[in-house]
Amino acid sequence: MSAECLAEEEIPGHGGSELHPDSVLRSVSQLRLRALNQRAIWPLGLEDEFLLKFLRARDFDIDLALELLSNYHKWRAECPEISADLRPSSIIGLLKAGYHAVLRSRDSSGSRVLIYNIGHWDPKLFSVYEVFRVSLITSELIVKEVKTQQNGVKVIFDLYGWQFAHVLQINPIVAKRIAAVIVDSFPLKVRGIHMINEPVLFHPVFAIITKFFSEKIKGRIHMHGNNYESSLRRYFPVQILPPEYGGQGPPYEELCQEWTNFVLHSEKELLELSLVT
Repeated sequence: MSAECLAEEEIPGHGGSELHPDSVLRSVSQLRLRALNQRAIWPLGLEDEFLLKFLRARDFDIDLALELLSNYHKWRAECPEISADLRPSSIIGLLKAGYHAVLRSRDSSGSRVLIYNIGHWDPKLFSVYEVFRVSLITSELIVKEVKTQQNGVKVIFDLYGWQFAHVLQINPIVAKRIAAVIVDSFPLKVRGIHMINEPVLFHPVFAIITKFFSEKIKGRIHMHGNNYESSLRRYFPVQILPPEYGGQGPPYEELCQEWTNFVLHSEKELLELSLVT
């Protein structure tokens, strides 16, 4: 998977419920002015392309986009253990272990589809902050895509291999930080959260996380259990899912390697988003 393919951009105003290009530019200017009037520090700048992510995430509602922009910076400042170092080297161990893959093709609604394989997270080797940093890095990379800004993301969590050692890593503080990004601190529309192979031991932990979710997000959570192949196909085209998940798409391991390579080739962009130099 080439960087050129993953960074593919559509013309603003095409796809989704986009405004006319002139209206888009006016919205960007209004958001920038509102942000400057706050007299806050915006370390990542207020360029058009950057602000558009927040506008699209909130369907061009200026007030909501400004709130999201503020929450994004606040969250990053308050969670340096996750957000300070977004270089590939900070997560390469998890990626090479096969923890995470991004499907090569979008679903029928244009959403990006991500898979996280909990069984490949060894809690003795990797902390929950490193695990969450994988999600943050992927989110920062895919949100550069206009189609993803417009159509959001859907996530599949494969919980086979969830252990008590994983439970010990998730406390209320961590849960609240995870929920904040999903609900109101990152410019990415979460269109669906799908759980498969979820054990009984997982439900109490997930209950801690979901109590911070909005009702809208709760309504987009789907529990598929162990017999998930037919139910997953109700939400995702069989052509894009890996064979390991009942699909006809590229194998999971191949997708893991493709995404790992893309992250490694994105070091410059990720360093620009990091607080370290």
